[in-house]
Amino acid sequence: MGGGRGTRLEPLTKVRCKPAVPLGGKYRLVDIPISNCLHAGYNQIYLLTQFNTESLHRHIRQAYRFDHFSGGFVEVLSAEQTALNDDWYRGTADAVRQNLIHIPLEDEQTVLILSGDQLYRMDLAAFVKHHLNTHADITVAAKAVPASQASAFGIMDVADDWHIRRFVEKPQHEELIRELHLCDHLRAGVNDPSDQPYCLASMGIYAFKAGVLKTCLASNLHDFGKDIIPTALNRFRLYGYLFNGYWADIGTIPSFFEANLMLTDPLPAFDFYNELAPIFSKPRHLAASKLNRCTVEHSIIADGSILTDVRLNRCVIGIRSIIRGGTQLENVYLMGADHYEHPAVNPTTSEKIGMGIGENCYIRNAVIDRNVRIGNNVRLSPEGKPNGFHQGPIYVKDGILVIEKGGVVEEGVVL
Repeated sequence: MGGGRGTRLEPLTKVRCKPAVPLGGKYRLVDIPISNCLHAGYNQIYLLTQFNTESLHRHIRQAYRFDHFSGGFVEVLSAEQTALNDDWYRGTADAVRQNLIHIPLEDEQTVLILSGDQLYRMDLAAFVKHHLNTHADITVAAKAVPASQASAFGIMDVADDWHIRRFVEKPQHEELIRELHLCDHLRAGVNDPSDQPYCLASMGIYAFKAGVLKTCLASNLHDFGKDIIPTALNRFRLYGYLFNGYWADIGTIPSFFEANLMLTDPLPAFDFYNELAPIFSKPRHLAASKLNRCTVEHSIIADGSILTDVRLNRCVIGIRSIIRGGTQLENVYLMGADHYEHPAVNPTTSEKIGMGIGENCYIRNAVIDRNVRIGNNVRLSPEGKPNGFHQGPIYVKDGILVIEKGGVVEEGVVL
């Protein structure tokens, strides 16, 4: 599922959809679910898209190519007007409904439905095996979350055999949340020795028997979490599947910021260095990064970057990043650039400031999108700025400073 507008991630989603947002210096969010599928041996993948799709489509076309004999594909299905329907997708379930005419399904097949904007590594083959062993019609992947966070998720109550007895979308009342606390017997599988109560939250990852999926979609219901799953409880066999690994729903600027900077930790919760299950992406054939007289602590520097006399502390530096002398970055995700500037080209007015970050700058607690130009002697920090602050290409959202894609910050700006 890659069709959401991603408004909570703006301005990162002003010109691209959420699954196309750069992640970890050299990947895109959509690479995560696709890689999970490929490692499980599932290579027939449909990607449903709607808003700001150009960069996502280009990435998929350049990154995922299968030989003629494997039968594999990643096929993009964009929202379209037809003689039967001229509406945009009205929810996750409606997106699948509108595309069933393009997806050949036999009733006994298993269909996986995944989100395009989550960070996790799951053995999807084990998930499907659980689905088949329980003879479930629908299986919902679940993550145990502290009860204090339950109001942000779809919460389920399960029996000892993981049969789902109840499903409540984003419960708000304390009494109801207490009723949905994970019982001690099932809580034994949660990696937390404390006594705090937990609830079982839907991850938005589903396995459907194809015939059941088609039956559920023969309705006017629009969303899986809000509509399809609750109404299916009285009609079909629904089971939960506990996932104990790292999982982040990257739907807001703070969650996106923390998920990226977490990667700089000595032992990050999510590991891009797992050679047995690598995350796939577009091959770029960039040169190795070049560092001259730099001080680097707890940072990641992607391919093709050039840094001169720079101090980094807990930073993720994306592909083709240029950072000039005397600059210091602290808690920064710099996404880099889509291309290099040729030094022989005469710059236009907007390009008098070179791509990347100029000399003697200080930036902290920031996400800097692709192709940004920051002049010399710039100081940027979100401290003291109200949530929703906006000045030119600069935004402050929930304590994080964000510079939009292609933004230009003139020399000497202090914020």
